[in-house]
Amino acid sequence: MAKRRSYRSQLKVLQLLLLDVDGVLTDGGVFFAESGDEWKKFNIQDGYGIVRLQKSGVKVGIITGRFSRLVERRAKELGISETYQNLENKLEAYEAIKVKLGLTDREIAYIGDDEPDLPVMKKTAFSAAPADAVAMVRRAADYVCKRKGGEGAVREVIDLILDQRKDGER
Repeated sequence: MAKRRSYRSQLKVLQLLLLDVDGVLTDGGVFFAESGDEWKKFNIQDGYGIVRLQKSGVKVGIITGRFSRLVERRAKELGISETYQNLENKLEAYEAIKVKLGLTDREIAYIGDDEPDLPVMKKTAFSAAPADAVAMVRRAADYVCKRKGGEGAVREVIDLILDQRKDGER
């Protein structure tokens, strides 16, 4: 069920990279304390890549099905202003972001790992999945990472984007 397979040229015109959180920016694990506190582990290499990508002129946003103050904090640390949480329908947030930023599907990429990500992945110019994404998402993705979610998959995609953009400048 793969869509387009010549994605490299699409990476040169990207203006926005959208990310899921659990299973993409994290390994999908959520730790709860008896106090009700929640913990997630984010990858520092992913974070550095996000900052580099934004400095290159590509915006980064988050669309996630769960709500977490930790996600708000991490997004703020990384300068991510488009953060949409607690969504059953990620496509609605995608469309809102697209209109708000004045972008087309052709200018947007998405990284997802599970079934709720598929509607957005099918709309974007480029989609990627961590190595440990569910099978249906890996089949739908333009690119399947060598790395797992929370273990550098986001950085892997960002490096791919930055390499293609650099080639476009030559």
